[in-house]
Amino acid sequence: MTGYGQGLEAALGDPIGGLYAKNASAPLQAKEGIRDIYKFGLYSYCGYLNGSEGVCSNVSAANRFQPFTVITADMLSNYTGLTTALITEGTFIDSTYLGNFTNAAYYLILIGTISAALAFITGFLKHTLLFLLSTVFAVIGALALLIGATIWTVIIKKAESINNFVVGSATQPVPLGITVSTGDALFLVWASWACLLVSIMPYMIRYSGFCAMFEPP
Repeated sequence: MTGYGQGLEAALGDPIGGLYAKNASAPLQAKEGIRDIYKFGLYSYCGYLNGSEGVCSNVSAANRFQPFTVITADMLSNYTGLTTALITEGTFIDSTYLGNFTNAAYYLILIGTISAALAFITGFLKHTLLFLLSTVFAVIGALALLIGATIWTVIIKKAESINNFVVGSATQPVPLGITVSTGDALFLVWASWACLLVSIMPYMIRYSGFCAMFEPP
């Protein structure tokens, strides 16, 4: 968001003032000004000035990824209207679409996480049924994490279309200044899926080997 002021100035042809927050601890969605950086997670989102100073929203389960709603709620009313009139198409402004899909992805990741924990616990206990359950939990967890991570990846890629949005004259186009990128958390989800996927075969082998021990000669 650091370049949005310049982009808005190029679009309007007038100097921009009061767009950004002056106080890093100012509450979010209170029309106190936008932040330089916004980071969205599964349980909350945060807005930062100067890269590190900022404040986060209240923690809640299944936090929805709705960047356009969040950003415009931080702007003064006049800038909210200008931004809404300026950006009229693209996935970035479709808060309902982004919110619904990321909400579903949250529950899939939650199911995957719980299943991974259950697979880990049951995999340590020496019982035929529990070995089977650990395999089942690992399969369910890997599938849930795969779908959840895929949804988030697709959503972010679609939201990144705003990165190519330009304003100004046709002869001197200027980037809008809003940039969407993937954070570290999504890479961790993909890594978790890979680890759980790799663990499925050892769980299955352990179950098969344990059963073979009790087969009659």
